[in-house]
Amino acid sequence: MISVGIVGGTGYTGAELLRILVSHPGVSLHAVTSRSEAGRPVADLYPNLASREDLVFVEPDPAGLKQCECVFFAAPNGTAMHMVPELMEAGVRVVDMAADFRIKDVATWEYWYKQTHACPGLLQSAVYGLTELNREQIRTARLVANPGCYPTAVILGVLPLLEQGLPEHAQVIADAKSGVSGAGRSPNVPALFSEAGENFRAYNVSAHRHWPEIKQELQGITSTSVNLTFTPHLTPMVRGIFATLYVSGVDRTLDLHSTYQQRFARENFVEVLGEGALPETKHVRGSNYCRLSVQRPYDGEIVVVLSVIDNLVKGAAGQAVQNMNIMFGLDESLGLLQSGLFP
Repeated sequence: MISVGIVGGTGYTGAELLRILVSHPGVSLHAVTSRSEAGRPVADLYPNLASREDLVFVEPDPAGLKQCECVFFAAPNGTAMHMVPELMEAGVRVVDMAADFRIKDVATWEYWYKQTHACPGLLQSAVYGLTELNREQIRTARLVANPGCYPTAVILGVLPLLEQGLPEHAQVIADAKSGVSGAGRSPNVPALFSEAGENFRAYNVSAHRHWPEIKQELQGITSTSVNLTFTPHLTPMVRGIFATLYVSGVDRTLDLHSTYQQRFARENFVEVLGEGALPETKHVRGSNYCRLSVQRPYDGEIVVVLSVIDNLVKGAAGQAVQNMNIMFGLDESLGLLQSGLFP
């Protein structure tokens, strides 16, 4: 059994991580931290976990966390970087679900996150935890930077096209929509029911923190320059991301459907739909799956890829557990084979 700690157990991603791990057959939960809820039984805050009445929130004490083999950070950006070096020195392996280690260039990270990085020396050694891209590096990683939810949907959606090669300065347009849980659990006026209900809006159009993360990874896949336009939207649903991706410059002789099927044929959690089938967010709700559809409408110049995930599972907690499984030599799908919720 892997002894696991969770730093930040009261947000949506922390709650989803708890939901997955309490039934994971290879995990023993050693510590779940929360400064605001320390001493309170986890089941008081999350009645859906009432069967684990033994779990109690504790203070985020490094001494206790050092007793773990793996620690997940489900805390706000800027938290993990202050604790990770000490934990790693003690031999703990870390999966950070926030953004502290996703961007390799320290100046770029500090520009977008508006703070000084506490341990820039770890940025290059952290492995970007998109399993379908970096599986072999994850196996031996001491520190995994779990991808953001939007980047997961976008990168998986265009990965086969970039691996086949695109012309210089090819255009990738990511038109992405997220449920309100992506805004986190803290009070946030735009995410209030009366604000988000019966409404659909774009946000952070000119500057979103996931843009440099997506750009970095796309450039790492292909040797050519990629022009990326990323526009996020908020939709009146709780869970889910729907990314509609427009890609120019794709070789017209490429069999799109076959290329996607072959690329993801051995992936546990990526499903390529049959030709003509279209994914929906409700098909992946509560699951660790990404569903993809690829087509060239009207036999035109633009290839359109549709990519859907649950932002809290494949876009956060589920992918984090998938990475942990790989890091510790377990079956990659262990604890993650739940089907999507319906309706």
